Amino acid sequence: MRIIDLSQPIDASGWEPDPITHEVMTPAEGARHMSEEMREHFGLEFDPAELPGGELLSLDTLTLTSHTGTHVDAPSHYGSKSEYGVPRHIDQMPLDWFLRPAVVLDLTDAGVGVIGVDRIKAELDRIGYRPRPLDIVLLRTGADRHAGTPRYFTDFAGLDGPAVDHLLDLGVRVIGTDAWSLDAPFTHMIERYQRTSDRSALWPAHFAGRRREYCQIERLTRLGSLEQPFGFKVACFPVKIAGAGAGWTRAVALVEE
Repeated sequence: MRIIDLSQPIDASGWEPDPITHEVMTPAEGARHMSEEMREHFGLEFDPAELPGGELLSLDTLTLTSHTGTHVDAPSHYGSKSEYGVPRHIDQMPLDWFLRPAVVLDLTDAGVGVIGVDRIKAELDRIGYRPRPLDIVLLRTGADRHAGTPRYFTDFAGLDGPAVDHLLDLGVRVIGTDAWSLDAPFTHMIERYQRTSDRSALWPAHFAGRRREYCQIERLTRLGSLEQPFGFKVACFPVKIAGAGAGWTRAVALVEE
């Protein structure tokens, strides 16, 4: 079995609308920190110089949102209420949603804006595949080439409401994208709404989750490295953050050889 990494790193050097802070306590600093903590909390004296090289362990402290890097959105992210009941948080989602056969749809010709249901149907027809219940559908838009730059948050395509509903009608419960969002860019949606006064233009993919329970994987990468559009599984277990609307994931494709 080949394991193909589909996840972006959490990288404080890249551009983010909500900047990441990443502080590193070196092994030598960790030794001194441990000595101070032992003295303060337990009344124990320990000289860090007794340790090999005067070092203990490093420690990383990060400040970031649960939507930084490759992550899974939970139903509670889409709103506080839903038509089907109380939306579940990420720690409440069934794990069997996140290890499933998957299909990748090549939508790299979509440009910037909205991808409609006809385009989704056409790509499924082209590759000769009909998603089965609980299959994971991955959208390859090519947006990941801009990851780490401001363009990643403005130059991509997202699904409209009917496209999401079509996949949910087929029994799909996890939809992934290599773009920053499963919806179109903020600027595109808001400009379209201001031009048309059509509220369905505003976050239709996310708001579909207020009507029907499903999860999104956002900020995937390397979907083009999958040689076949289906015939593989994806593992994308979200980190179990109590009461959270999303959790980071190390998404991978599992390809039998």
